[in-house]
Amino acid sequence: MQPSLDSLLRASLRTFAPYKPGTSVDEVRRRFGIAQPVKLSQNENPLGTSPRALAALRAIESLGDYVEDDHLLLRERLARPYGLTIDNVVLGHGSNELLALAFLAFVEPGEEIVIADPTFSLFRKDAQVAGARAVAVPLRDGVHDLEAMLRAVTPRTKLVFVCDPNNPTGTRVERDALAAFAEALRPDVLLVLDQAYREFMDEGGADGVDVLRRRPATLVLRTASKIYGLASVRFGYGYSSPEVIGWLNRVRLPFNVARPAAVAVLAALDDDEFIARSRESNARGKAQLMAAFERLGVHAYPSAANFVAVEVPCGADDAYAALLERGVIVRSGDGLGMPGRLRVSIGTESENAAFVAALEALLPVWRGHAVGAGNRA
Repeated sequence: MQPSLDSLLRASLRTFAPYKPGTSVDEVRRRFGIAQPVKLSQNENPLGTSPRALAALRAIESLGDYVEDDHLLLRERLARPYGLTIDNVVLGHGSNELLALAFLAFVEPGEEIVIADPTFSLFRKDAQVAGARAVAVPLRDGVHDLEAMLRAVTPRTKLVFVCDPNNPTGTRVERDALAAFAEALRPDVLLVLDQAYREFMDEGGADGVDVLRRRPATLVLRTASKIYGLASVRFGYGYSSPEVIGWLNRVRLPFNVARPAAVAVLAALDDDEFIARSRESNARGKAQLMAAFERLGVHAYPSAANFVAVEVPCGADDAYAALLERGVIVRSGDGLGMPGRLRVSIGTESENAAFVAALEALLPVWRGHAVGAGNRA
């Protein structure tokens, strides 16, 4: 018998669970024989991909050489709207890589981070990989409790995360509240503002770069996966002070951004027509879903993103499974720290209608077997 290799594993990872993606369309087809499932589980752009990005990808003639590592043109284009320089921009293989780099550069084992609960799951997972302690502060009415998060900061705190809009609840913080929070936060703590869904926010939402201008120890994360419809190319970017960017560049892998990603994103950034259509489609779809929830008597948090967190009168896993059998793929809140709720991406009008029809058919069954209301905390 071969000896176990468990002894090789770092102690902090003994209870580490792998990331579990949402159910795929192909899996639903195989399991239930449904030809056209409706996928509303991964917050993708229902309009597809920026046409300018697709055209740029088709124009690539060769992939045989290494792409430039500095991506000067792309970084300058990302910096320009804010009056920043290339030294304020870092690029990553998705914004998730930049999260990992922040831990690698700044967090020692035994130190602490402060996060909301629930929030994006990788904050806690990356802390575990780093051997750090995640101090989780419950949301208040589905929104970051910034005052409580500030009280949770200790001398051992290195990073504080604000996911805005928050995943999985879709809620946002108020601009003035975030500004006051950032000003009160100790200046030697790195404030990480994960704004993957920033482009979907209304005018009352905060722009993390405004915080960065007043507070150099701030890292603002964005992604091309959502509004630009480029989830498959894996591209994220961050804004910060040149000092913070310099440290992140020291620990990132060379050539971490592939040429197809760089080419596609550079084109998509100027696709104003596609961006406007995506925002308009999202606003219409959100209004469609929220009106349906009000009519059906189910609670949903006000969303500033391209998804909604809706309450169901049964276990979230049970609701997810019942919808799956009807060919509608959502995410169960039970696995997202949001029991009693489903996270539902905002799709096209027909996709949203299919979800609402399935929800309306199932609600009487769920209400007949409900033990208690879901959790709104």
